[in-house]
This record gives sequence, C-alpha cells and structure tokens, in this order.
Amino acid sequence: MSLLWRDQIDVFLAPGRIDLAHTARGLKPVKRPVVTEQVSLPAEGQVAWEKPLQQLDEMLSGSAGAGMTVTLSNHFARYAVLLPQAEITTPEEVFAYADFRMHEIYGARADHWVISISHWNPLYGAISAAIPQEFMAKVEEICERHMIRLNGIEPYFTAVLNRWGKGLDRKKAYVAVIETGRLCVGVLEDNIWQNIRNQRILNNVEAELWAALDQEAVLSGQKELIEQVFLFAPEHASFALPPDCGWQVVPLPAGNMPVPGHYPKTFTGPAEENACHA
Repeated sequence: MSLLWRDQIDVFLAPGRIDLAHTARGLKPVKRPVVTEQVSLPAEGQVAWEKPLQQLDEMLSGSAGAGMTVTLSNHFARYAVLLPQAEITTPEEVFAYADFRMHEIYGARADHWVISISHWNPLYGAISAAIPQEFMAKVEEICERHMIRLNGIEPYFTAVLNRWGKGLDRKKAYVAVIETGRLCVGVLEDNIWQNIRNQRILNNVEAELWAALDQEAVLSGQKELIEQVFLFAPEHASFALPPDCGWQVVPLPAGNMPVPGHYPKTFTGPAEENACHA
C-alpha cells in the first residue's frame, strides 16, 4: 500500500488516558473525531504503561493497513542532556555518550531502556530520551498483530520542542511542559541544553512549576529580575503564575502551528497524579 494512501493514526499515551486521532486517507482525507478513553490506574505490582497498552490494543481493532505514530507521556520517558563534546563525531560515539549519561543519571535501570538521540552537533550537543525496552516490544507486537505500520514513538517533551522549538530564544530559554501529574522543564543557554528535569506533580502545579524554575535559575548562576518561561500546558487552559513571582509565561503554541488533535486537553477523568511512581 502506498504511504500516501495509508490511513494515519496518532496516539497520545498516558497513565490515565489515551487520545486517538484517525485520519482516513484518499482523494479527500477525512479526520475522524478524536477519541479519548479513560484508563484505570495500575494494580499493585503492575507497571504504569500496561493498562494503557491493553486499552490501545482494543481501540486499534479494525485498523489494519494504517500507519501509527505514538506521542508518549513524560510519565513513561526519561531525559538526559548531552553537552557539547568536540571529539565525539560518529553515530557510535554519540550513542555511547548517551548510554553513559543515562547510566550516570539513572543507574542500572538504563540497562533495560531504548535510547534515542536528537540531532547531534559537537558544538551544541543534543537531547537524549529513553523508554522501557519492554514497552517498545509490546507496542511493536500490537502493531504487528493488527497489521499496522509503526511510524515512530516520540516522548512528549521532545515532540513539543520539535514542533515549536524554532520559536525559542536560543540565547536563553526556559521551557516547561505540563500534563496531568507531571512537569518537565528544560533550560537552554547559548543554543545548548543545560538540563532537563522530569518530575511528578505532588501538590499545586503552579507552586511546583515556580519552585522548579527558581531552582533551575539558581543552578544556572544567573537570574534576571524577570525571566520568561515558554509554557506548553493544553490540559491547563487557565494556568497562571503569580504576577510578582519573577517569571513571565509565554504560551505555546506560537505562530500558525496549532496543537495536534491527539494531544491531551482538559479532560475530567480519574485522579492520575499517582499513576506513575517511576
């Protein structure tokens, strides 16, 4: 089947929900309504992504021949910045560096992860992301059984950067991605990613973002009187920081690139803050 005629399925997979958009290709492509499904919290001893994948398996019934792209909640991904290294040039060296950084930060858990790397530049470094090998294998098995072509799996934070990253201030930028129960903050200075923190939200999301930003500013060694944070938070349409906190929110998306239909938006569902304990 020609890729031009293959139906496209876009999925957002999170601990407590799945958002699925299906576009029927043809002479006149038809976008079907986005389907959002609640997912029950994991049982004791069950990994957080197991029930979402079981639900996705059911939702893909009758989708043979389609291509699928998965955007993965930051609950299920881990990140590491790869600082510039002029002597690292080959793909093998870059991967070895990313593997070293993952193990340096997360320890032996990284033995069982699949690592991906953004475009590497010896002068500017890159971002590395990792997901569980078992998760990846299960997605591939589901796709094979439903006769679906897996086009790719992309963690949420890097997906946001790939879509709107060109609009950031490359000299200095704080970027925050908020979803239910999870906060991810990246710091960019002189076109180099300095740090990415990916943490659970335990209490008030505004207070925790404010605290995380202040901590990152202290680590950077230089905080202006008023700093900007580029914020992507489609599940928190009314989000605001206190006016006297020293941070100015610059909402994403910017320009003429809308939020993809399968990205999570405000949704009344079960409490998900404790859905992932990793």
